[in-house]
Amino acid sequence: METEELYTTYKPLLFALAYRMLGSVMDAEDIVQEAFVSLEKKPLDHVQHVKAYLCKIVTNRCIDQLKSARQRRETYVGPWLPEPFVTDGDILGSGEDPVRQYEVKESLSTAYLLLLQQLSWTERAVFLLREALQFDYSEIAEIVGKSSANCRQIFHRAKRSISGNANQKVAARGKTTALVEQFITAILNGNVDKLMHVLSEDATLYTDGGGKVRAARRPIFGSERICRFFTGIVSTIPANFSYRLCLVNGGPGIAAYVGGDPFACLSFRFGNGTISDIYIVVNPEKLQHLNDTMGIRSVERET
Repeated sequence: METEELYTTYKPLLFALAYRMLGSVMDAEDIVQEAFVSLEKKPLDHVQHVKAYLCKIVTNRCIDQLKSARQRRETYVGPWLPEPFVTDGDILGSGEDPVRQYEVKESLSTAYLLLLQQLSWTERAVFLLREALQFDYSEIAEIVGKSSANCRQIFHRAKRSISGNANQKVAARGKTTALVEQFITAILNGNVDKLMHVLSEDATLYTDGGGKVRAARRPIFGSERICRFFTGIVSTIPANFSYRLCLVNGGPGIAAYVGGDPFACLSFRFGNGTISDIYIVVNPEKLQHLNDTMGIRSVERET
């Protein structure tokens, strides 16, 4: 198989692995690109399983990246959230090409990505290769350099540590999309009662500014405090504010713009017919790829 054909075949899978490992779209894309560049420089005559070989390259590069970023993560200002993976097109996912559908399917909710961060680097790699990408233990052993029996133990240990926190079901997306629409409309209209209605009583708000822009440095707990937060900032929203509903990490979310430039990205966790967690990324370094403004909705101001 030529490198170009291998790239087309395996890029979605490798991106899914790297993004889940790192929680960064740009770093995942760079690592996948580097993996294929290194592949061009090495003859494949003695490589029996190209897919496993590429996954091994990507996994090792991800672990190296995590090690080098460890100190930065420890000194990160405020809550750390994954870089949002935004998919354009119909928010319900209809009419998308097969590659786009695969990428959406293989992305994960923000809540799940945060759970993965609790695992060690090796646990994360083994868990993702087995649970998300359906590798055999023998293949995983070759990729991470451990025995099949050890990989089996690592997987079950990792799965126990994040059990009970399954990703949001796609079947519920229609209802959750309606919740997101009600949420943003209530905020922009200053409708506190409506906002309280869509939030669960014990909802939590996380904002990631990374020390680059103003953001809450601690999570905000409870629907009443979250409502006060949003009512406090709604008057500061610029006149050239706009937004679009989109898929963020495979679920309904919001990309916000000021003057056409990315300003914030919101994703959510849902439970019992309400919004249970809100994740807002305003760190500009994590919004650089949100430059597509198709489908944006400008906000009409009352006079």
